[in-house]
Amino acid sequence: MRVGAPGAEKPVLLSGGRHYDLSGITSDIDGAFLAGDGVGQVRAAAADLPEIDVTGLRVGAPVARPGVVLCVGQNYAAHAAESGAAPPTTPIVFYKAPNSIVGPYDEVLIPRGSTTTDWEVELAVVIGRRARYLDSPAQALDHVAGYLLSNDVSERDFQLQQSGGQWSKGKSCETFQPLGPWLVTPDEIADVQGLGLRSWVNGEVRQDSNTKDMIFDVAFLIWHLSQYTVLDPGDVVNTGTPQGVALSGRFPYLAEGDVVEVEIDGLGRQRVTMGQA
Repeated sequence: MRVGAPGAEKPVLLSGGRHYDLSGITSDIDGAFLAGDGVGQVRAAAADLPEIDVTGLRVGAPVARPGVVLCVGQNYAAHAAESGAAPPTTPIVFYKAPNSIVGPYDEVLIPRGSTTTDWEVELAVVIGRRARYLDSPAQALDHVAGYLLSNDVSERDFQLQQSGGQWSKGKSCETFQPLGPWLVTPDEIADVQGLGLRSWVNGEVRQDSNTKDMIFDVAFLIWHLSQYTVLDPGDVVNTGTPQGVALSGRFPYLAEGDVVEVEIDGLGRQRVTMGQA
């Protein structure tokens, strides 16, 4: 975890319901920490870490300053259908600005002029080892540092009508990437393709699905992306959202004051309130 004011977060280990200060091992949970086997260092030192009281402290995004946030679109067949598209035959990929990242309980701002701001609960993957031209999906999960809960907040008019053919205008708005609360190491996840994921708006269920319903699984996505780009330690990959978003026409888009909650089994729960930019 990372706790503290924006830009001044402290690295913390959450283990057995207790919090431990990682400042003696690293100044932050970032690409350099992950590339240097930071997780292994923490595991080796866990018994001697000083306990820390995080009561009242803001929880930040669990990973700092990723070089890139890569996203996969329409990776659940039912979501593709509600978007008016056939299921893709190859992964749809777009970029999200890393400076859109905020913490799991921070305010999320509706952009100026927006009337179609939407939610998307997603499993996010954090890269731990450089992935470049991997030979097969069987190699992919060895390059994963851990998993995160993500809300890929989206502005649909910016994404689809004002896009010029690309999606990033509707994805990269300020505060549009809440992450966390935790980075969970792979040994804590028995089956990454068997995780329930859910979302609520103002307490009403919107999404309720499972990562087993992905069209392209996590290992395939990491392998596939490595054929086109280099994934570096600390990079974040959003793996797609299931059905149940406002774009479906079944639910209203978000308004100032709405409360959005998202959750994935084992990865925690977010709760953000929508503000106005």
